[in-house]
Amino acid sequence: MACNTGPEDEKWMKQALDIARESLGEGEFPVGCVLVAGGEIVGRGRRVRSFGPFQNELDHAEMRALADMSGSRGAVSGLVAYSTLEPCLMCLGGLVLNGVRRIVYAYEDVMGGACGLSLSSVRSQAGAEEGPGFYGSLGLEIVRGLLREESRVLLAAFFSDPERKYWRGSPLAHHALGRIP
Repeated sequence: MACNTGPEDEKWMKQALDIARESLGEGEFPVGCVLVAGGEIVGRGRRVRSFGPFQNELDHAEMRALADMSGSRGAVSGLVAYSTLEPCLMCLGGLVLNGVRRIVYAYEDVMGGACGLSLSSVRSQAGAEEGPGFYGSLGLEIVRGLLREESRVLLAAFFSDPERKYWRGSPLAHHALGRIP
């Protein structure tokens, strides 16, 4: 188990993994995300449109979970995101700007994961002041690797299927399959 986690974290990550399995079952890239506040799920999302005529890079699990949350609630405090794959830069920004202050993810995205970035230096170069800036002052907590193997297995199943072309041959595919590119 990853450090700084407890039984509740595992419970919510298992929910995200169930959502990722649903995506895999529909041929989509297997990533799931749940947003939790006050001991309940307030948003769910899974990767969609990773293939087909409407394929895009906007319908990530985290963005869909945020849309699900905002469609049914106002502002929510104490948000925690549980994602089966490390959020990319777009998703990290979306989560943070929507009040998430703790992100727990299962599998590292060696290709596009953004959770290792230092947010303290993110600011416009024009008129930038000293100090941590907006993002650096938020106190974001990142927990890595919770139920990592379960997520890796789903990604490996996706990348092993010859019908699935999405990110085939990518560093992430090689990493999940245990291959060196």
